[in-house]
Amino acid sequence: MRRRTVLTTALLGAVAGPALTAGRARAAAPGPSVTRTGTTLLDPRALYFVSYDGLVNNNSFQKNGLLTYRGHQYAAWYTADRSAVVARRALGAGSWSTITLGHKLKSDDSHDVISMGVSRTDGRLHLNMDSHSDGFFYVKSVAGLLDNPASTAWTSAVLGAVQTSLDGLALTTQFTYPQFVTTPEGRLQLSYRAGVSGNGRNALAEYDGSSWTALGEWSASTGTYTSAHGSSTARNMYLHGIDYDVNGRLHSFFTWREQNAAVMCSAGGITNHDTGYVCSTDRGRTWRNDAGTLVATTGTADTVAVTDAGLVVDALGPDHSLMNQESQATDSAGLPHAIISYVPGRFGQCTTDYVKDRTANGRAFHLRKVSSGGWTKTEIPVPLGSSQRTRLVLDRYDNAYAILPFGRIAGASKASGHTDWTLLFDGGGLNAFGEVVIDETRVPQDGTLSVMYQEKAGGTTTSALRVIDLRLPS
Repeated sequence: MRRRTVLTTALLGAVAGPALTAGRARAAAPGPSVTRTGTTLLDPRALYFVSYDGLVNNNSFQKNGLLTYRGHQYAAWYTADRSAVVARRALGAGSWSTITLGHKLKSDDSHDVISMGVSRTDGRLHLNMDSHSDGFFYVKSVAGLLDNPASTAWTSAVLGAVQTSLDGLALTTQFTYPQFVTTPEGRLQLSYRAGVSGNGRNALAEYDGSSWTALGEWSASTGTYTSAHGSSTARNMYLHGIDYDVNGRLHSFFTWREQNAAVMCSAGGITNHDTGYVCSTDRGRTWRNDAGTLVATTGTADTVAVTDAGLVVDALGPDHSLMNQESQATDSAGLPHAIISYVPGRFGQCTTDYVKDRTANGRAFHLRKVSSGGWTKTEIPVPLGSSQRTRLVLDRYDNAYAILPFGRIAGASKASGHTDWTLLFDGGGLNAFGEVVIDETRVPQDGTLSVMYQEKAGGTTTSALRVIDLRLPS
C-alpha cells in the first residue's frame, strides 16, 4: 500500500470547504511497530549442534524453512533422532501437526538445511534438504495438498518418497544452498550452487507443474580479482536471495568470495568482498546489471563474472569481514532493498579473526535503491554482538524491519527515508541461539511476522524450537 499523506487544515478548507467530513481525510501511514501475539512450540527436542557458527535448523538463508500459503503455515526441521520433519497449522492455531519424513540428517553440518517451496500451478509442497557440496534429497507432495489444506489429511501419505533427484533430473554432484522461488505465473524455480566454496556457480531449475527442467548456470567462478594484497583466479557468488517483485522482475544481491586467501590482509579474515546486484526481466533466462546492461544468459558460456562492469552497488574490500548470504526484499514500487553487514573502518582496516571481530564490532547496514535510480545506505545503530546474519522484511507501508541475531528486531519508517532505525523488540525471554528463520511469505498475506528460533543449549544435543508471531501495522 502506498503511503498516505495528511493535508493541512488550511489546505483542506481551501480544497473542500468547511463541509469536508473527517472520514474523507486520509491519515498518514503508520511507522514500524511490532506487537507480540503469541509463541508456539514446534519441537521440545529439536536436533542441536553448532557447525560453521550456526544451527542446521536456523540458518537464515533458508528459503523457506517457514512459509504460509492459503491460510496455513508450514515449518521444516530435524528432530532429536536426526529425522527430517515437516509440520503445518492453520494460521493462529496454537499447535502444529507433524509428519516425519523417511530421511535422517547424514552429518553434523549446519549447511544441510531444509528448504520448502510451493508450485501454485498444481498446489504441491516441495522440500530440498541435506546437501553441502554433494548430493541432495527431495520430496514432492501430492497435487492439490496446499490448495485444500482443511479437507486434506495431514499424513505421510500426502508426501512422496524421498528422492535423490528432481523426479529424475540430477542437476549436479556438488549441490548446496537450495532456495525456492515462485514465478508470477505460478511455476516453481530452484536456485542452487554447483561446485564448492571459492569455486562455484549459481544455477536455476524450473518446475512447470508436470516436470523439472534445468535452466543452467548463470554465474562464473573464473576471472581475476586483485586487491591491495594479492590476486585470486577462482571464486563463487553468494546470493543474498532471489525474489520477484510486484512487476515480475527477478532480483538478486550478492557478494563474491575468493578462493585465494592472498587477497586478505590477514588469514583470519574472510575473502568476501563487494555487494553486487543483478536482475532479470525474463524469469532468470538473462541477467542485467543495475544500469540495465545485459551481463549473462543462463545456460550459456556468457555468465555473470567478477570482471563484468556495473555489478557493484556497494564497494568493500576483503579486509572487513563482509558477511555472505545476508538478506534482501523488494518494496511496493518494485525497488530492491538489502541488508549487508561487516566491521566498519572506524574499528580498523584489517579484521584478523572474522568471528571475534564481527561479534565485537560488526554492524548491519540497510542498502536500497531509490526511485531516482541511485543507491543509499544507512547503518542500523544496533551492534550485532554476533558473527551471524540479519534478515530483512518490509511491511505493507514499506517500513523496514531488520531481524537481528538473537531475535532482536529494529525498524525504520519509509517516511524518514529509512533513516530512523530504532530497536523495537529486544528478544528478551527467547534465549535464541543466534540466526533466526523468518516467514517472508506471511507478512504480505496477513501482516504477521513469524520468526522460527531455537533455544541455546549448553553442550546438549537437543533444544526447543519455537515460532513467535508479531503483528505489524495493519
